[in-house]
Amino acid sequence: MLTMQGNDDRSFLEMDQEVLQAVLPSKVTEVEGCIRMYEEMHRLKGKEELRQRQEQQEQMVRAVYDLASEQLKRFDELKELKQHQEFQDLQEVMEKSSKEAQGQQEKLKEEHRHRAKVLNLKLREAEQQRQRQEELERLRKEEGQERLRRLYSIQEEVLQLNQQIDPNYRHKDLPRIDLSAYSNRGNQICGLVSGLIRTTSERGFPTQVDVANTERALQEMRGLISSMQQEIAAAVEEKRKRDEEEERQKQQELLKKEQMKAQTPAPAQQSGGKKQKEGLQVKAEESTMQWYQQLQDAAEQCIASFSGLSNCKDNNEVKKIKTELQKAATIPVSQISRIAGSQLREIFDKINNLLSGKSVQSGGRTVSVTQHPQGLDFVYYKLAEKFVNQGEEEVASHRDAAFPIAVVASGIWELHPRVGDLFLAHLHKKCPYSVPFYPALKEGTSMEEYQRMLGYQVKDSKVEEQDHFLKRMSGMIRLYAAIIQLRWPYINKQGAHPHGLNNGWRWLAQMLNMEPLADVTATLLFDFLEVCGNALMKQYQECLQKKEIPLPKGALQPSFWRA
Repeated sequence: MLTMQGNDDRSFLEMDQEVLQAVLPSKVTEVEGCIRMYEEMHRLKGKEELRQRQEQQEQMVRAVYDLASEQLKRFDELKELKQHQEFQDLQEVMEKSSKEAQGQQEKLKEEHRHRAKVLNLKLREAEQQRQRQEELERLRKEEGQERLRRLYSIQEEVLQLNQQIDPNYRHKDLPRIDLSAYSNRGNQICGLVSGLIRTTSERGFPTQVDVANTERALQEMRGLISSMQQEIAAAVEEKRKRDEEEERQKQQELLKKEQMKAQTPAPAQQSGGKKQKEGLQVKAEESTMQWYQQLQDAAEQCIASFSGLSNCKDNNEVKKIKTELQKAATIPVSQISRIAGSQLREIFDKINNLLSGKSVQSGGRTVSVTQHPQGLDFVYYKLAEKFVNQGEEEVASHRDAAFPIAVVASGIWELHPRVGDLFLAHLHKKCPYSVPFYPALKEGTSMEEYQRMLGYQVKDSKVEEQDHFLKRMSGMIRLYAAIIQLRWPYINKQGAHPHGLNNGWRWLAQMLNMEPLADVTATLLFDFLEVCGNALMKQYQECLQKKEIPLPKGALQPSFWRA
């Protein structure tokens, strides 16, 4: 801008000079022109100086501007550099933080992996420990079950051996030989084995000590059989040695017998007797006696129906069938216990299958009543006899055993009524008070025979002790009282009980109406009511004082059948 103004001033000066030269040719004009020229030159000089100063000023301004611009650029560069450094520092901090966080995360991951590894190791160890425990438990159960099967096998063999001992054995050449001691010890061994099995089953599985104890009992039973056979053999040999001497005396004895005539005077009749109490009977009702006789006749007919099987001596195959059928019928009854309902059901099914003509396993052999035409009648008879024997022996010793035996017997009775009739026949014969029936002493009957008719055991003219007699009678009455109130739970119960509580009420009424027998009447009434009183009260509601009779000890609860 200042440069353009200077150019204009020079143009004006040149124009003035041209004018002055033309207008003032004179001196004055020259002086004036010089003055003006001087002034003009001075003015122009001032302008030039001003212009220069302006140019210098502009240069300075430009220099300052350029410097300021450069400084601003440097400031911007410094600012940008600072921002870049701050950003880089921030980025480094963030990267450092990220690396630290990543490192921490990796550390946490590593710790987690380590903890997971330790936990997995512990879980694996725990699983292995659990598997080892399960394996040990499985092995323990298998060993326990194997030992239990061994116990049952030993029990079966002991029972089979015990059946070889007949307390009423009479050898044709040795009428006086007495095997009662062997029979008693055999029964004791059977009871010992049964008690061991019952005790071990209640606490779980048997131990090796239990197996050893039962094996010792088995060895003792085998030794007992061996001793009995040796005694019989020795007695037979001794008898043989006496035969020659007896033969020499035989003719003389025959001569003496021919000369003597035996006379049996009639026993004196009593003209009078003890006066009965008013209203009490000494004889059973006629209908009851007819029923009793019908059952005894049916039992005799059953015996006759399998005479070909029982009396066979020459045919070894038939004898083998007879032995196996007897074992198949009696051994399961001996194994009845209160261990578990499932085991009781297995025993029931085995007996029912045998009576239904199906094949069953017994002693490692397959047995069926179809093996012989008379097999079913034989099994009916022996099974009913075994149930009564269990009452006489097992229930007499362990009162709560009446209920598991009774529920099986009741179920078999319901499905196979003939077993029930034979059971009653055996029961009435061994325990006439279960009719109730008091056998009378008839003319010509010996006192020993009469004692047997009353239910006593007589050996060598020696009658058993009263306590033992009452114990056996109580066992049979308890079993009978349990049977009339129980039914097998897995049978359709639409029909009536084959021999229900009405028979118990009949027995109770007739027993109370008969002349009481010392010890017997009170004992059997107590046992009967203790077992059956609660069931009778629920049905007939005639309890006068407490209005209730407690459940009998040992009654089977619903939980038993779920075991």
